[in-house]
Amino acid sequence: MTTPGPAGSTPRAKRVDARRNEQTLLEAAAAVFVTDGVDAPVRLIAERAGVGMGTIYRHFPTRPALVAAVYQHQVEALAEAGPALLREAGDPAVALQRWAAGFVDFLVTKHGLAGALGSDTEGVNTLHQYFVDRLVPVCDALLDAALGPKTSGRVSGYMLMRGIGNLCIGGANDPHYDAARLANLLVTGALTGEQHDLDSDAVVAPLR
Repeated sequence: MTTPGPAGSTPRAKRVDARRNEQTLLEAAAAVFVTDGVDAPVRLIAERAGVGMGTIYRHFPTRPALVAAVYQHQVEALAEAGPALLREAGDPAVALQRWAAGFVDFLVTKHGLAGALGSDTEGVNTLHQYFVDRLVPVCDALLDAALGPKTSGRVSGYMLMRGIGNLCIGGANDPHYDAARLANLLVTGALTGEQHDLDSDAVVAPLR
């Protein structure tokens, strides 16, 4: 009769451990990408994850593979966060604002995606479509919960996400530009503001 080894040595346990280690690496890489960009040294990721650099290369042999994996990991985390925030926040408006803040952090990672994947245009387009298909319904659900059926048509999840995305462009290297704060103002406006159409005959003073 064969004596079974410790639970941690079984193939299933090893798979669970490997998956847990991979998740730890992805979370560490995402955090580093937010603060230092996708070109951050791998050693920073290893230090944050508490592992050796060889462990990272064993899971993700190239930087494009790592960046793409972080991107997908962040998309799934945001997708799962929507329903979780609705359950936990109590107020759907607060849930939407918290989700939008996480979306801003995600866009920092996404900003360097094209450069990290190099000439793989098809890969970039595929990941972008995956991101749209996965997250727009989540944002729509948050808006519907926060605004109610009578007013939710005022703004769509796609419109809100595009607006937040536009606010996040170009501010990474400007210490005086706070994309997260502007995104919060945009969400607050979507939640509380009334829609006004500009009068075509109105005189608009030029910016000075």
